[in-house]
Amino acid sequence: MTSRTDVESVEAANTAFYEAMERGDFEGIASLWLDGEGADDISCVHPGWPVLSGRGEVLRSYALIMANTEYIQFFLTDVRVSVVGDTALVTCTENILSGGPAEEAGELGPLVGQLVVATNVFRRTPEGWRIWSHHGSPVLAESDDEQDGESPS
Repeated sequence: MTSRTDVESVEAANTAFYEAMERGDFEGIASLWLDGEGADDISCVHPGWPVLSGRGEVLRSYALIMANTEYIQFFLTDVRVSVVGDTALVTCTENILSGGPAEEAGELGPLVGQLVVATNVFRRTPEGWRIWSHHGSPVLAESDDEQDGESPS
């Protein structure tokens, strides 16, 4: 049986991951990913990206995202946590609000909303739960025609 403490610890690690992204805290992100034994086996799939493998490649992707995103906020919904032994699985919907660089100095960049379904896999380490894999897939929005029950022409 999974202890409530394990589920709560995984939930806290998952929340810390998204909070570090919101703050643009690269060191915080790096500390949450598996390091040492198994670090070459970590993987990440950002929406629309190919599979990234290994700690270096995955962390470079986060540095690139943070360098090109002035604002990002995650509202997580549908969060489900399952723990079996030293492995935990978190699924959730990332309701993302983000903004890129402004076109003119002193202006705010345009804000964009996006829905992504994510799976985060954690492994228990002596330092706590660490991310082993992250996979995000965009949720396709329905068009007005589909919502009205009409088929596309």
